[in-house]
Amino acid sequence: MPADILPDDVLPDNQAGPAEATLWLIAVRDHRDRAAFLRLFDHFGPRLKAMLIRGGLRDGSAEDVVQDVMLAVWHKAAQFDPHRAGASAWIYRIARNRRIDLARRKPAPEPDPLAEPEGSEPDAAQILALGQEAALLRRALGAMAPDQARVLEQAYFEDLPHSRISEMTGLPLGTIKSRIRLGLERLRRELKDLRQP
Repeated sequence: MPADILPDDVLPDNQAGPAEATLWLIAVRDHRDRAAFLRLFDHFGPRLKAMLIRGGLRDGSAEDVVQDVMLAVWHKAAQFDPHRAGASAWIYRIARNRRIDLARRKPAPEPDPLAEPEGSEPDAAQILALGQEAALLRRALGAMAPDQARVLEQAYFEDLPHSRISEMTGLPLGTIKSRIRLGLERLRRELKDLRQP
């Protein structure tokens, strides 16, 4: 290889700038220069691996992708055009595309229907508190007028739409909505009174 393409006094591989990396890639492209390729590999390998790990790959998978990317750099070096992109941008684009290809090939994990999310079971204190709240709610509903309590039960416990409650009771929709609003206000007052010592 001609000495003017890859001089001996280039910066060390870990301190190489964009110009050196581009020169190395041109040497690989034009002369299949193995020494230049090794410099590219030494320079970009750790950087690509770090980028892939930050992107969510495990150490072993990241190393595999780096190997694949650098192999693609060797085989596709003839496609490199320094007027369109620098060596760094060209190599990182290959790495990004390989990462996307890997994500597409990897099937999404199937959810385990028997597995429960952690923390899904309430502890004893939560169960006790819920029981106490339910008892207070029953007492507050019991203190309300039966027609008002029934409309609240249909709307919130039976999850019926207001229009369906109107059909079932024969009352106008506006009356149902008023009873629900007034019932909720009354329920809040009753619960507040019951919670005070």
